[in-house]
Amino acid sequence: MLNQNNIIMSEETQDLGVIDANEQFPTFDPTKKYTWHTDAAITITGAEFGLILNALRAIVNTSEAQALFLAAEATDKIEGVLARNVTNGNIVEAPEAPKGSL
Repeated sequence: MLNQNNIIMSEETQDLGVIDANEQFPTFDPTKKYTWHTDAAITITGAEFGLILNALRAIVNTSEAQALFLAAEATDKIEGVLARNVTNGNIVEAPEAPKGSL
């Protein structure tokens, strides 16, 4: 069989994943949602990795991000206090309000 460069290819070579120049591939549409297998190996370049890493570092080091981290930690602590006090009986579950009431 001849490929696009008129080189004779054996049947075994064709089975190795040689790409047909006329084959149509999907195109990326940023308005669509995509999914992938959890074991898919998705590669990025060193430049892409550096850009992502530096962008995340810049965001995480802002005062706003630090305030969010502190708020998340405070939430964890207060939920721990709540759980401990539910367990020891100091705090009990509130009854549900009847439907139709404010």
